[in-house]
Amino acid sequence: MIEGLVLLLVFQLLGNVAEMYFHLPVPGSVLGMFLLLVALIANDRLASWVRPISLVLISYLAVLFVPAGVGIMLHIDRLKNEALPIGVSLVVSNSFTSTISNLTITL
Repeated sequence: MIEGLVLLLVFQLLGNVAEMYFHLPVPGSVLGMFLLLVALIANDRLASWVRPISLVLISYLAVLFVPAGVGIMLHIDRLKNEALPIGVSLVVSNSFTSTISNLTITL
């Protein structure tokens, strides 16, 4: 379980470093998850290290949404200012996803 936790933290650190170094508009934690996904696809053994800690973290998933809620509250003014683009992107992406999903089902 310790190996998995260390692995998760290393990939989060790698994502944060990549975000800061390359000045990317994507959060470092998301980059870290993507890098972890690539590593898990490339090496099956890593999954056996990550699985135990991931099952524990999933059981506390509701608590992990608290920082996201705090982040939203900290940036509420920005969300108000950019409500139209956010709303349009949500509607367009949702309709695109629905269309693709319907096409996949009919195939």
